[in-house]
Amino acid sequence: MTRRSVKLLLRLLWSFFCLAFLSALPALAEEPVRLVVTKSAFTLEVFQGDRLLETFRVAVGKNPGDKRAVGDNRTPEGEFTVSSIEDSRGWTHDFRDGEGPTKGAYGPWFIRLATPGWKGIGIHGTHDPSSVGKAVTEGCVRLRNSDLVRLAARIGIGTPVTILP
Repeated sequence: MTRRSVKLLLRLLWSFFCLAFLSALPALAEEPVRLVVTKSAFTLEVFQGDRLLETFRVAVGKNPGDKRAVGDNRTPEGEFTVSSIEDSRGWTHDFRDGEGPTKGAYGPWFIRLATPGWKGIGIHGTHDPSSVGKAVTEGCVRLRNSDLVRLAARIGIGTPVTILP
């Protein structure tokens, strides 16, 4: 084989490699993850593009409907984003049940949502896994702690969150 034919062969192989690589780029660029909470079904679904990756059972606000006022125990509905993911292992919450502050009430993470007009709305764990699948929260979305850990590993700041009735 001549030097010229080797160069030509190498160029041809390089061209095939580049063509194969460029055609694979859309598959390499993963679509972002998004979350969909359906309050009536007590579910939080994790999607990547149109593909459903995982479904979690959740608890939502004690009262039905969209949030109207501070302290109304409703989970807001609409399009939101994750604004921060905070370590909440040391946090406490007083449920006003006569038991005083409860350590671990939020589980290991508090996924804070940007909810214009409302403060303190998020997705978090629980000290009471039997509450999941019920309308019992003060407005947040609550998961089992083990599910929350899996969820937190999949998302980041800016992850879109849709909350449906």
